[in-house]
Amino acid sequence: MTEQKEPAWIKKKLAVAIHHELLERHGGARGLRDEKLLESALARPQNLYAYAKPDLCDMAGAYAAGIIRNHPFADGNKRTGFVVAAVFLDSNGVELTATEEEVVAMTQAFAAGDVEESGYTQWLKDKTRPLAPADTPLPKPHQGSAKKKASPRPRRKR
Repeated sequence: MTEQKEPAWIKKKLAVAIHHELLERHGGARGLRDEKLLESALARPQNLYAYAKPDLCDMAGAYAAGIIRNHPFADGNKRTGFVVAAVFLDSNGVELTATEEEVVAMTQAFAAGDVEESGYTQWLKDKTRPLAPADTPLPKPHQGSAKKKASPRPRRKR
């Protein structure tokens, strides 16, 4: 059996930087309201990883839920929770495919309690796909699966 590679975790410094960048772009009250609540939110996915067999979307959902529900920041907890989850997925080779409208609607519904954490996590699973490896060239449009052409050199007779 192959051992699961440990995910690239989100550190507190990165979560705070994400929050700061989101406030710069979209406005809101600045400040970390409770550092311990942020640390607790960031520990949730690692705890899940240590005691269960979660996939990356389960852990991303735990990041989002921890930040959205704990409210460690003065403002922007929904935005920060979602973006931390998205950065976690991206850092671990998974791309979100949801539109901005879908993200806003689902994250607001989750924050309001209209969607449970399991529903939010399932939504993440439905709206993700693996990233193409960086060293793999993407196919060119209309390239398809063309048959290999015969070599232009004639074969030697023996």
